Amino acid sequence: MSRVKLEAIWQHEKVLPYILTTLKDKIDNITAVEKIFLFGSRGRVPFADWETLEGKDWDVLVQAKCKLKNAYVLIDKDYYLDLLVLDEETIREHYSKNKLAMIFPENDLSYVISKTKDNG
Repeated sequence: MSRVKLEAIWQHEKVLPYILTTLKDKIDNITAVEKIFLFGSRGRVPFADWETLEGKDWDVLVQAKCKLKNAYVLIDKDYYLDLLVLDEETIREHYSKNKLAMIFPENDLSYVISKTKDNG
């Protein structure tokens, strides 16, 4: 979901703020956002190894009060992002066995990201 620069597609410092602000606000205008997860490559690969994901898009799963069909219309056209907006029951039914990394409201990556910034 980074800007359309294949060499920058894995840069979390540009992508995560977009997910947590602009995109979340757009969805909140339609239905309340309860949780946001990364799934696919970023849900399975440890944060420290994300540089190996260069060229991969972002898979974002949003838990909301109701499902949104065609949620991709909310995405800035300059981002590589696969977006699903589903209700809690659907997520539990179809994604319970998948590795998900929560980034809202609790951020599973926050400690790792802050530690990385502290170490340069």
